[in-house]
Amino acid sequence: MPLLPVEPQRLYRQIAEQLRAGMLSGEYAIGTRLPAERELALQLGVSRPSVREALIALEVEGWVEVRTGSGVYVLERGARSKGTAVAAGEWGPLELIRARRVIEGETAALAAVQALPEHIAAMEQALLTMQAEAAQGSAPLDGDRAFHSAIVQATGNAVLVETVHRFWDARRGNLFTRLGGYFETPRSWRTALKEHQMILAAIRAQDPAAARAAMHAHMDKSHSRLNASWQHATPS
Repeated sequence: MPLLPVEPQRLYRQIAEQLRAGMLSGEYAIGTRLPAERELALQLGVSRPSVREALIALEVEGWVEVRTGSGVYVLERGARSKGTAVAAGEWGPLELIRARRVIEGETAALAAVQALPEHIAAMEQALLTMQAEAAQGSAPLDGDRAFHSAIVQATGNAVLVETVHRFWDARRGNLFTRLGGYFETPRSWRTALKEHQMILAAIRAQDPAAARAAMHAHMDKSHSRLNASWQHATPS
């Protein structure tokens, strides 16, 4: 039999496969609660964020149910038909934020040096869009995307522009959407808006170090919000 090329798998998918195998073998019986994230992370030798991404993938696919304030429970096999397949190439949301921190910290610093008045105006308009979307009770994703896009456009680098846009395409994937549904709230978006305003202030002041630091702080806080205790999640 001819050998097929081996493709590296994302870590959260490897974790999800092990947990799925435990469900199929009966190690994790239907209706029982899975071990806590911290315990699974210790057993598997991985980080808690990676375990969280795996659990969200299993929930999207219909293998488990996350009960906020209680834990993650194994569903009956019939529930899996209602799940949605997670694309093999989909990035883990928390890993994505860490990558964005690296790249967008530098795009913010470059924008502080290179931004033209039209770029600043685009950032300001994006924040107004965010405010309007949040006021209507919806996640201000269009304004958020426009803000980060305006920053990277100021760099004049097509590769960076395409990279940040690809980050945003991934931001709308099934995993990020499901995880955000638990932890992104009107309050969290108001907090994020203030973080965006600090980034803009540093870019407007032409202070690259402050712009980089403000973007890093925003990404760190975004990561913390999505990796908070399930006790703080909003029931779906």
